[in-house]
Amino acid sequence: MSLLVVGLSHRSAPVSVLERASLAADAKVKLLHDTLAAEPAAEAAVLATCNRIELYADVDKFHAGVAELSTLLAQHSGVALEELTPYLYVHYEDRAVHHLFSVACGLDSMVVGEGQILGQIKDALALGQELHTAGRLINDLFQQALRVGKRAHSETGIDRAGQSLVTFGLEQLAVRVPVEEWAAGKRALVIGAGSMSSLAAATLARVGVAEVVVANRTAERAERLAEILVASGTGVAASAIAMSGVADELARVDVVVSCTGATGLVLTGDDVAAAVEAGPAGAVPYPPFHRSPGSARTPMPGAAPLPGTSPRTPAPQTPAGLNSADAELVARLAVLAGEGRRIADAGAVRSKVVVEERDGCPVGLEAPASDPGRTADGRAALAGVDAGSLELHGTWADQGEAAAQRQQPRKGVRSQVDAQPVRLALLDLAMPRDIDAAVHRIPGVRLVDIESLAEASADAPMAADVDAVRAIVAAEVAAFGAAQRAAHITPTVVALRAMAAEVVAMEVARLDGRVPDLDERQRAEVTQTVRRVVDKLLHAPTVRVKQLASEPGGAGYAEALRELFDLDPQTVASVSRADEADKNHDSGRAS
Repeated sequence: MSLLVVGLSHRSAPVSVLERASLAADAKVKLLHDTLAAEPAAEAAVLATCNRIELYADVDKFHAGVAELSTLLAQHSGVALEELTPYLYVHYEDRAVHHLFSVACGLDSMVVGEGQILGQIKDALALGQELHTAGRLINDLFQQALRVGKRAHSETGIDRAGQSLVTFGLEQLAVRVPVEEWAAGKRALVIGAGSMSSLAAATLARVGVAEVVVANRTAERAERLAEILVASGTGVAASAIAMSGVADELARVDVVVSCTGATGLVLTGDDVAAAVEAGPAGAVPYPPFHRSPGSARTPMPGAAPLPGTSPRTPAPQTPAGLNSADAELVARLAVLAGEGRRIADAGAVRSKVVVEERDGCPVGLEAPASDPGRTADGRAALAGVDAGSLELHGTWADQGEAAAQRQQPRKGVRSQVDAQPVRLALLDLAMPRDIDAAVHRIPGVRLVDIESLAEASADAPMAADVDAVRAIVAAEVAAFGAAQRAAHITPTVVALRAMAAEVVAMEVARLDGRVPDLDERQRAEVTQTVRRVVDKLLHAPTVRVKQLASEPGGAGYAEALRELFDLDPQTVASVSRADEADKNHDSGRAS
C-alpha cells in the first residue's frame, strides 16, 4: 500500500482560501481523470466538501506523487500552487488511513461528531467507482471508512459531542434561546435543493417553523423537496418558488438558509437591505440603510446574479480613507459611544481578531507568495522534502489556528449579538459563500456563515466520547493496515501453492509411466499421500509469512518468497488481477 493524501481544510487554511479553492462537479471529474493520467498515480478519489478538499491516490513514488497531486489541486482549484502550498497537508500510508477514518468519524469536522461527512465520503467513493478511478485500495479504504464512521456513531456518544452543521448554525442564530422556541411560527426560505439544503429544510421543519419556501434553479427539485416536507408529518407548510422570486421572498421571511453550488453571490447586500427596509406586513419598519454602489461585495466571476442586481463598482473613498458605508458605520458608533451605549448596539459588527505571528513552519513551507525566492515555483517548494517533514508541516498547519486561538480572546458569534430585535436571520452554509459578508452591517440582520461557525465551534465543549472514538480509529487503522499487508502477500502464496500442485501432478504422471500396473485406487492413494506431504511442508511457512507480512515493515516477505521459490512474476501478477477483479465485483457500489 502506498496511499497518499494531499489536501487542505478549515484546520489548515483560512475560509478565504477554501472559498477560492472549492471544486465544482465537473472540476472533480477532470481532476480524477488527470490524476490517473499522471505517472505516479494508479487510482484516485477526491473528497470535496464545504470545508475540505482532499485528493487520495495510490502512488508508486512519494515525492513525485506529492508534487503531482499538489500541482493538480492547484490547477483545478484555480489557486496558484505557490499560494496554495503553505496550506496543504500531506499524509502517507498508515497516517493517510488514520486521517480518513478520523474524518469519517467526525473528529476532523468543524462541528465534532457531525454525521454529514459519511454521506460525502460515500459520494466520493461512488464518483470514483463511476469514473473507474477507484481501484482495490481506494475501494477498500473508503468502504472501511464508512464502516468505521458508522461504528463510531453506533458504539459511542460522539453524536453528543456536536451536531450537524445545520443544527449548530441554527443554534448560533438563536443565541441564548432554545432553537425550538426561537423557530416557532417563523417563515423560512431555503435556497438550494441539494443534500445540505434538504437537511436544512428538514431541520427547520423539525424544530417548528411554520412555513418553508424552497428556491432552486431546477424547479422540479425545489417542488419535490417541498412535497417531501409536506408529507413529513411535521405539520409544516411548504412551497417552491423560482430563483427569480428570491429577492421578493426575502421581504416575507424571517430566516434564510442558503447552500448552493453557485460560484458567486446569490444574495447581495442590496437584496438584503431592501428586504429589511420593506419588512413583512405588520412589522416595525427599520430605518433605511444607505447603500452606496460599492456597499455590497462584488459578485465572484462566473456568478449568475439575481434579476435586478448588477455588478458593483468600488465604493468611493472618503478623505479619511474609508468608503462611504464604513464612514457611516463609524459615525453611528461615535454617536452610540457618546450616549454611553454598547458598541454592539450599532449592529452585529464583527471584530477582527489580531493574532500574534506564530512560529514558522519547521520545514519552511509557509513562505508567502510575496517572497519570490522561497515560493516562486510551488513544485520547487515541495521538491526534496521527505515524508516526515511534509507531515510535520501538515501538523504545524493543522495546529496553528488552535494555538493562535489559545493566545487571543475569541470573538465568536455569541459575543457579537445585536441588542436590537433581529428582523432577518441568515445562515450561509455554502463554500464559496452565497451571501455577501457585508450584510452583517445592516441593522436588524444577523449572519452566521462558515467562518463564524468555525470560530464558535472551537469553543464548543468536547465530549468524553471523543476518546472512545479515537481508540476505535486507532484499532481500525491497525486492522486495515494488517489486512492490506496480508492481502499483498496472498497472490504470492497462491502462486506458490499452484506451483506445488503442478509439481505433484507432474510427479504422479511420471509415476504412471514407471508403474503402469497401479489400479485407480492405488493411484489415488499415492496422489493423496504426495499432496498431504506437500501441504504439510507448505502450511507452516505460508501461515507464518502471512503473519509476518501483516506486521509493519512486512512488505518484503512477499518478495523473499518469490525469490526463494523462483516464482514467475507473471503468474503472481495474474493471480493479483483475478483476485482484484473478483473483489471489485463483490464490493459493488458504495454502501
